[in-house]
Amino acid sequence: MEDLRIENEKLKKRLEEIEGKLHLMEADMNAYSYRDEDHVDDGVLSIIVLGASGDLAKKKTFPALWALFREGLLPNHTAIFGFARHKYTDDEFREFISQNIKSNDTEKLNQFKKLCYYHTTPSYSSVEAFKDLVQDSLSKHEAEAKGSGNRLFYLALPPNVFVEVCTAIKQGAMTSTGWNRVIVEKPFGHDLESSTKLSKSLGALFQESQIYRIDHYLGKEMVQNLMVLRFANTVFEPMWNRHHIQNVRIVFKEDFGTQGRGGYFDKYGIIRDVMQNHLMQIFSLLAMEPPVTLGAEDVRDEKVKLLRAVSEIKPEHVITGQYVKDKSGKNEGYKDDKSVPRNSVTPTFAQAIVYINNQRWSGVPFILKTAKAVEERKAEIRIQFRKTHTMLFPEAQPNELVIRIQPSEAIYLKTMNKTPGLSSKLVISDMDLTYNNKFTTRYTPDAYERLILDAVRGDHNLFVRVDELAEAWRIFTPILHFIDAGGIKPIEYEYGSRGPTKADEIAKAVAAWEQYTYDWSAKEKKQ
Repeated sequence: MEDLRIENEKLKKRLEEIEGKLHLMEADMNAYSYRDEDHVDDGVLSIIVLGASGDLAKKKTFPALWALFREGLLPNHTAIFGFARHKYTDDEFREFISQNIKSNDTEKLNQFKKLCYYHTTPSYSSVEAFKDLVQDSLSKHEAEAKGSGNRLFYLALPPNVFVEVCTAIKQGAMTSTGWNRVIVEKPFGHDLESSTKLSKSLGALFQESQIYRIDHYLGKEMVQNLMVLRFANTVFEPMWNRHHIQNVRIVFKEDFGTQGRGGYFDKYGIIRDVMQNHLMQIFSLLAMEPPVTLGAEDVRDEKVKLLRAVSEIKPEHVITGQYVKDKSGKNEGYKDDKSVPRNSVTPTFAQAIVYINNQRWSGVPFILKTAKAVEERKAEIRIQFRKTHTMLFPEAQPNELVIRIQPSEAIYLKTMNKTPGLSSKLVISDMDLTYNNKFTTRYTPDAYERLILDAVRGDHNLFVRVDELAEAWRIFTPILHFIDAGGIKPIEYEYGSRGPTKADEIAKAVAAWEQYTYDWSAKEKKQ
């Protein structure tokens, strides 16, 4: 009987431990999920958009803020302050930000516009201008709402002014009655040295918990779904390793060129603009080990561990390209833009093969590919599994899991099946989850909506941590310097083509990538 009592006590204690862990997991899930019932609080919030008269603010920031307001996801006492050098009245500013907002609900839109105000500044680094903003606007809003003041500063500005602007914020606009948070946009530096310098400068002004480095790709619906797909489905996780996966492709393509932004783009190039940040974020979530919880630090810890296991990229595993005008002459080439130097070697196309030195992924090539002015616009992940070892069907092609990030979000698995009827011929078919077909009534937020909301909530899950940023730059800086010095010459490709054919040749030779004849996009057009 005594033994039974002891066993019961042990069992009771074990159940209490399990309940405690479940409680923590539930809390993490609540912080991670985008739930309607979790959307408002009674805090007083001032959102200050620096660079409010620019394109980013007009096209992305304010439409996202409008959507959050429309869905009731902002705190009840919220005011939004534009801060820029252009001279606007409040009414003129409200008309300006309305240009990219589409709504049939005029009354609701007018309510949102009444929350928006404008403050002209002679300089973004002017401490006095920030003090005037506080005195004329922020303090009055916080006093009227009769609550502690929380302030979110959104820097829709180029990175070369981040430090001087943040210095002015620190000296002239911080609240002492609530929290202060700063959202900064990429690029976060030009290489490892400049990124480290920027991080140290911002770190001297703000704590890491106050800094939100935004990479809008982390807010994409399908990127959000990666951890769920991996860790909530037992069919995938046992196969998510070198024993079953032949190669992985992460692709980001655009069917347009620099569109008059050639001078700005030429300072960075496609690797800095897309591959080092957007594609590496997808890569990290796709390949990392399971985190202890879904909490921000646990997830980001695993991403950093993964990046530390990645070798620097070898020049022989990189192909770069630069688009030229098409045969019709309708679309200009990259260097036809007058703001681009005639001798520019800045790539508009890049493919790099990356390897992870750990037990799960040793020897598996990850092909990162990004391009401008190619044949189509899409972002997707293609996980190609190893061929079956059976000799029963030697003509069978390897299975492939495709995760379409944009456009037309979808997940589909390519499988081999018998052709219906009397034939025994094999045919490639797919198990298809097209989001537009399955989730017809669900509201899907834009990436910026999700990220701004998370910053308001204080959730860092979808933002880049300083050590994560440093590891990504460590991987790419040597090859970027090699390219900048002329070590890899860009191959010319025609506007509207697939890009340099050599890229596919290297992917097939080095990564054993197989190109399918089956095209899911053809099926998409029929829908």
